[in-house]
Amino acid sequence: MQPSPSPETLRAAPAWQIIERSSYRFARAGRLDGPPVVLVHGLFGALSNWDASLRALADTYALYVPLLPIYEKSPVEPTLAGLTQYLVEFYQQERLAPAVWMGNSLGGHLALLVARTAPQAVKGLVLTGSSGLFEEGMGSTFPRRSSYEYVAERVRYTFYDPRHATPALIEEVFALVNDNYKALRILKIAREAQRDFVGPWLPQISAPTCLIWGLNDTITPVRVAYAFYHLLPKAELHFIDHCGHAPMMEQPERFYELLAPFLQRVWV
Repeated sequence: MQPSPSPETLRAAPAWQIIERSSYRFARAGRLDGPPVVLVHGLFGALSNWDASLRALADTYALYVPLLPIYEKSPVEPTLAGLTQYLVEFYQQERLAPAVWMGNSLGGHLALLVARTAPQAVKGLVLTGSSGLFEEGMGSTFPRRSSYEYVAERVRYTFYDPRHATPALIEEVFALVNDNYKALRILKIAREAQRDFVGPWLPQISAPTCLIWGLNDTITPVRVAYAFYHLLPKAELHFIDHCGHAPMMEQPERFYELLAPFLQRVWV
């Protein structure tokens, strides 16, 4: 059995390798002969969301981050179906073994859709702050997107400790929502995600699922975690105190301490 990652391991910094294919892009790292873990970011997410995953898991697992075409000009429709197909195509074309799919926020929602549409691709699921049941996010409109302070406030809302909302992160989100093309794509996905209620079919998901939730998540609150737990037949649920909507970023040491035993059991 592999031990939980130490603080020293979490501070080490191996590098992602960006791979460009004709119809998709992804980052990979870790032991490429190891069990595959696919990391799916959220609506305002990025590769950097998974830096602690890289440091914690790279010695044991093959890590893949599909770079979702949410913001850029792309033939992929900015819809849940379009993004799900993008993920399934990535999985099939890379000829991966059944993987653990780990998703945050919209990424968790998409991981569930992959498990529904391509169950053969899924060895297990890790969901943290997943949408699909209820989400109190920036909303389906950006009523004050020209206000830097309003955007900064919404970014801080993601975290228990607002210091995690760095000036660089706020600037990145502010630039996204003030680019009309990108904002329209984001809004289209956000509106559909809010309407797409996954509850009726969650009992059909047979993959073992690890739910790791911030106890102070104000976007997908604790009651959402409990709802997922009761609807998914093979779920386990863990909470992290003093933690908001992105536990893998805000409390990475505790997150991977909770995750490690689940990953070990999945591949026994």
